[in-house]
Amino acid sequence: MSALELRELPLDQAPWALLLLADPSREQVERYLANSRLLALCEGDAVRGVLALTPVSWGVLEITNLAVDEAWQGQGLGKRLLAAAIDAARAAGALRLDIATGNSSLAQLGLYQRMGFRICAVEPDYFTLNYPEPIVENGIPCRDRLRLSLVL
Repeated sequence: MSALELRELPLDQAPWALLLLADPSREQVERYLANSRLLALCEGDAVRGVLALTPVSWGVLEITNLAVDEAWQGQGLGKRLLAAAIDAARAAGALRLDIATGNSSLAQLGLYQRMGFRICAVEPDYFTLNYPEPIVENGIPCRDRLRLSLVL
C-alpha cells in the first residue's frame, strides 16, 4: 500500500466506476459532485479509492461518496481516505464532518464508528423512496439511511 499516493483529483477526472460503486445513482452523484473536492488514493494513474468531500452548511462538511476498488478492499484504503477527509475538514475550519450509509452497509458502518463517527439520525425508507432499483447488501434490504457525525 505504500505505493499509493493521496491526491486531489480535478472533477473532470472523476472516477465514475468507483463513485457508482458507493452510490449506484449517477443522478444522485451528479447533484453533489460539482460542489465537492475529490480525494483519491492512486497507484500511478489508476485510482484505487476515492472520497467526495462536500460543504453542506456553515462549518459542516459531508463525505458524500467513499469507494474503494473491489480488488483493493480490506487493505485499509477506506480508513486512509477517511483520515485524509478528517484532516482536510479540520484544515478547512469545519466544526463537524458528516457521513451517511445504508442500514445494510455493515462493514462501512463499523469502519465509520471505529473512526469516531456517531450515529445521529435515521432516515426511514430513504433508499426505497429515492432509488428506482432495490439495493440488497449482506442479504439485507437497504431501506434506511443512517447519518453519522464526527465533531471536530
